[in-house]
Amino acid sequence: MPVTHVVLITWADHADGSAREAVREAIRSLQDRVPGVDDLREGESISPEGLESGFEYGFVITFPDAAARDAYLPHPEHLAVAEEIRRSSAKVLVFDI
Repeated sequence: MPVTHVVLITWADHADGSAREAVREAIRSLQDRVPGVDDLREGESISPEGLESGFEYGFVITFPDAAARDAYLPHPEHLAVAEEIRRSSAKVLVFDI
């Protein structure tokens, strides 16, 4: 059964435009650098509902199954990107479906 990995980010005050873009580029690179990533979508919310609860940016990764997601979590490329996210974010929410 496919697994959808949803990550929402509230940027830290110190994360300027270039820091944010560096994080976004690193996230986009995951699809080419980590086996098992079937699809990756990222961006700012375009919802007209206004229910983002302060989250400004998000990305969604689709894996073919839980085993692929579980292999992704300790992968060095993921860990490097996760550290970049931590440095530039005030709040992160992760929700897997």
